[in-house]
Amino acid sequence: MILLNGVRKAFGDKQVLRCVDLHVAKGTSMVIIGGSGTGKSVLLRCILGLVEPDAGTIAVDGHDIHEGDRDAFLARFGMLFQGAALFDSLSVWQNVAFRLLRGSLRRPKAEAREIAIEKLRRVGLTPDVADAFPAELSGGMQKRVGLARAIAADPEIIFFDEPTTGLDPIMAGVINDLIREIVTEMGATAITITHDMSSVRAIADTVAMLHEGSVKWTGPVARMDAAPDPYLQQFIHGRATGPIAAVR
Repeated sequence: MILLNGVRKAFGDKQVLRCVDLHVAKGTSMVIIGGSGTGKSVLLRCILGLVEPDAGTIAVDGHDIHEGDRDAFLARFGMLFQGAALFDSLSVWQNVAFRLLRGSLRRPKAEAREIAIEKLRRVGLTPDVADAFPAELSGGMQKRVGLARAIAADPEIIFFDEPTTGLDPIMAGVINDLIREIVTEMGATAITITHDMSSVRAIADTVAMLHEGSVKWTGPVARMDAAPDPYLQQFIHGRATGPIAAVR
């Protein structure tokens, strides 16, 4: 579904992505791990066309991301942002239905609200939450609302940016389970960025280890623990010593 070949990106003198090759099969869940500043978020932005690579090619479902209608391309994606990133001035249902109230996916207001309430139910929130505002919700509830928004338009591809950051271990487990269930039910292709190894094991079919803008290892999550790559092993076990230098 997603194919990157030789993707490079620099900002001034800082080389962020260095010849990245990555393949994400249709209907699978890939988790990208790596330290802060290794290029994970830039990689997602390149796939979405929000950042233009300096070199290399990116294709979605066999087509270059620059081909065809831009709105139709973006309509294929859903996104759960780090920290949920809800609009404070909009009610919960308006946040969930944001894409359904405007643009090429526009639906009548009553229909959009109905879809939003159904998506809220899917992530374990009751209809009475629909008219609340984000500030009235706990962090875990806000994350669920963000997840409901990500799936509101039934996207083919979903990106999850640090989906459990700031959550306690129990709520993080709930969100991980929801993500896995929803991606499986929808048959969607998913890419998740996370530092949380419990999320990796709960969500991933395949894992890619990114370090200094290069993919050091990629493979099935079942082979991750036995993989010989020293970068991967240092990261997944949280070791202070190894090829990844700790910033002092």
